[in-house]
Amino acid sequence: MRDLDYLRLLSKEYPTVRLACSEIINLRAIMGLPKGTEYFFSDLHGEHEAFVHLLKSSSGIIREKIKETFGYIIPEEEQVELANLIYYPDRMINKMTAGGKNTDDWQKVTIYRLVQLCKVVSSKYTRSKVRKKMPPEFAYAIDELLNVDYNDENKKIYYSEIIRTILDVQIADKFIIALSHLIQNLTIDNLHIIGDIFDRGPRADIIMNELMQFHDVDIQWGNHDISWMGAATGNLASICVVLRIAISYNSFDVLEDGYGINLRPLSMFAANVYRDDPCERFQPKILDENIYDAVDPGLAARMHKAIAIMQFKLEGQIIRRHPDYQMEDRILLERINYEKGTVTIGDKEYPMLDMNFPTVDPKDPLRLSPEEEELLYTLALSFRHSELLHRHIKFVYSHGSMYKCYNSNLLYHGCIPMKKDGEFDEMIIDGVSYSGKALLDLIDQRVKKAYFLSEFDPEKEKCRDFMWYLWCGAKSPVFGKDRMATFENYFVEDKATHKENYNPYYKLSQQVEYCDKILREFGLPVKGSHIINGHVPVKLKEGETPVKAGGKLYVIDGGLSKAYQSKTGIAGYTLIYNSHHLALAEHKPFDPNRENTPKVSIVEKMKRRVMVADTDKGAELALQIEDLKELVSAYREGVLKERIR
Repeated sequence: MRDLDYLRLLSKEYPTVRLACSEIINLRAIMGLPKGTEYFFSDLHGEHEAFVHLLKSSSGIIREKIKETFGYIIPEEEQVELANLIYYPDRMINKMTAGGKNTDDWQKVTIYRLVQLCKVVSSKYTRSKVRKKMPPEFAYAIDELLNVDYNDENKKIYYSEIIRTILDVQIADKFIIALSHLIQNLTIDNLHIIGDIFDRGPRADIIMNELMQFHDVDIQWGNHDISWMGAATGNLASICVVLRIAISYNSFDVLEDGYGINLRPLSMFAANVYRDDPCERFQPKILDENIYDAVDPGLAARMHKAIAIMQFKLEGQIIRRHPDYQMEDRILLERINYEKGTVTIGDKEYPMLDMNFPTVDPKDPLRLSPEEEELLYTLALSFRHSELLHRHIKFVYSHGSMYKCYNSNLLYHGCIPMKKDGEFDEMIIDGVSYSGKALLDLIDQRVKKAYFLSEFDPEKEKCRDFMWYLWCGAKSPVFGKDRMATFENYFVEDKATHKENYNPYYKLSQQVEYCDKILREFGLPVKGSHIINGHVPVKLKEGETPVKAGGKLYVIDGGLSKAYQSKTGIAGYTLIYNSHHLALAEHKPFDPNRENTPKVSIVEKMKRRVMVADTDKGAELALQIEDLKELVSAYREGVLKERIR
């Protein structure tokens, strides 16, 4: 007999043998269903329009389901129209109304087609699970329509009467919208985000709003997420990094309209201090136009330079506080010869492209000016008091981690740091060596402490600084390079100094033996398991493929961000794992004025259909069944008494 206290607790939910047995039957039936479809996205980088479209369209799978269901019944043009209706029901209904096409006949046919499609996408779920996803006001009608018996003449009349009444009481538009949202909801069972929600693109805040409404999502933190999380903890260097990247990509809307970060003090400071400086090296990349907060490019360049100089000062101060980071060679403000106009990088001297540093004291380059200190205090307050930012960051924490093992797949954003010989690289933290899984587990703890520890806890500041290290440190799993050459990109012409060398992991992981080594390290079986990775864009136009190490490794960062699409040739990937196969959806660069259905290719077929019983959820259900059996035995043996009302 198991722990009696636990069984007493369980008996409150199942107070009789009948109820406990009923739940056992229910759980066993669920285990006999096909597994739900998992979707894996990586490196969203604020591209809200493209991501929201992929989410609504299930990366092209809804379009495929329409073709499978109606391919021989309705023409291609109507299939596309039906797909667009499911993705954007409000917009399409308004369009049909404006064109005089939103008639009773169109509504009746549309409801019929949506019900048929809903039956297809809901077939792998229990009736109760589908009902829970329905909007309450239409749950009864939708449930009846999905479960009509076409062989029963009386039921046919009943079915027709439901639809006729929906039209008569003039709620057809709302009903169509409800069915469309239900189809979207049922097509994706689990959503995995393999890092980098933030930066580069225009509106990461809109992506976060979408994720928070999704029914089952997890996040593996990327380096850009860590940077924003660090900024939310109050780390000043991370705040500067976030602002510098946003300004450099002209992303003022996400800062000011999205999160309410007040940039006026920074703009006034930059306009004054750099008023005679054209800041040519700091012109922003205009990939997206701001809708709400248009900023003159000249002023944006001055703001960009001002925040970059403050970032370099604060980073140098962190490195000074933490010699264990072994990053002294990155304090480049101290390596500038302010008389000659050169900088020493490694053992070589290079001419500086820009020597206008009105806030830098050559005798103490890392010291902030009084004006910079006051500005940073104001900016930190703005980050601290952004209610929406902290709501989003708390969600990233509660639904996120450094890695996830799920259904024999290992998910993480960057890398597992390795040495050239294939051994896991060690990081010394507080005098203790960590590597592999132990390193990621410790980092996970420190990331949480940085945000959740009390301001009065002496460990908080150390953990905050560590958030910055994770952004750009050589042994950071989410960064995965030997250095970040931001300074060199701004100030040194020689391209050799711009090179950032990847961790040996990225070459080694393309070999089966090293993927197997990593899978074993995380306790996963070698056979049938995969590593799913982001961070490094796959350059399809150069012949690269997202499938590596004989199908053991999937790298699914293909360039959803516009900043990468010229290099990759596409706009990213979605990895889709259903009960039959693994498939890759290859995205097109998003254009709201054209059809954007991705190209979907099956990359691995399962040897047999994967059922819920074969999954991690199935293992949980099996344990619940065992617990319930123990409870039934306790009732029948008189150890516990049933509570029969």
